Amino acid sequence: MPYAVDFDTVSTIGLETSPVAEALAGLRANEARYFKNKYGHVFTVEPADDARDTIGWVHRILEEERGIVIASPPLEATAFDVDGIRWAYVFYENGLSVNVLYTIEDNGKRAVGFKLSDGMDIPTELSSFKFARQKSKLAGTIRGSYFVIKNEY
Repeated sequence: MPYAVDFDTVSTIGLETSPVAEALAGLRANEARYFKNKYGHVFTVEPADDARDTIGWVHRILEEERGIVIASPPLEATAFDVDGIRWAYVFYENGLSVNVLYTIEDNGKRAVGFKLSDGMDIPTELSSFKFARQKSKLAGTIRGSYFVIKNEY
C-alpha cells in the first residue's frame, strides 16, 4: 500500500525493522520536504515487495556502474518523474538511502546518491566513498556521497 510521507509528523511506518528507524524516518521525511518545497511533489513510498521494478533498476545501475551490491534488505522504494527528471529512491533496513537522479533528456545530469542515517556505520560496500555531513532538523546529521552515471539506463 503506497504511503505519502508526512514531514510535519515524522513516522517510522514501513521502517520499523531498521535498527535506526527514527533516523531513517527523519531522512525519508527530509526528502519528502525537499520534493514538496522544490517541485510541489508529494513523496510517496511503497513496500519493497511492491516496488521490485524500481529496486531492480537502482540495483542494476549500482552493479553495472560500480560493481556495488547493497547487502542490507530494501524496506521501501519510490520512483517518479518531475521536471524532466526520473527519480528513484530505495530505503534500506540498515539506514541507507540510495537515490537515482536520471535526466530523461540526453546529456542531462545523471547520478546516484547515497545518504546514511544518523547513527549508522558506513556499509562495507560503500567504504571507498567519502561522505560529507549535512545537518537536518528532521534527520539530525546526514552523511552523503554520490557518483555520476556514465551509461544509459
